[in-house]
Amino acid sequence: MGTLGNILWFFICGLITGIFWILAGLLCCITIIGIPFGIQCFKFAGLSFCPFGRDIQYGTGTVSLLANIFWLMSCGVSMALFFAIAGVILCITIIGIPFGLQMFKFAKLALMPFGAKIVPINK
Repeated sequence: MGTLGNILWFFICGLITGIFWILAGLLCCITIIGIPFGIQCFKFAGLSFCPFGRDIQYGTGTVSLLANIFWLMSCGVSMALFFAIAGVILCITIIGIPFGLQMFKFAKLALMPFGAKIVPINK
């Protein structure tokens, strides 16, 4: 499902979500303080183009917590809401359920991007 899922994902949702992350990264990189936020957005833009076969592990830490709180106040809630609504819409059909689940993964990622690492899924 990985390769076929990524190809279908790219044309159905991946291009839109990737552009969404890239735009968020560009907006964050306008200021010097926002550059770490922009770098996170660019990292997750790469994930959003091909999410099947990769997962996200969430770490902890004080710096990550503070950065996530600031992220939530700036643009995390709106991005998470977008991904959650898109996930619900995709889950209406049986064929769209795997894509909807990926959108829910991105919604969680939009809420807590700092301390998150992209890892391959080992089967």
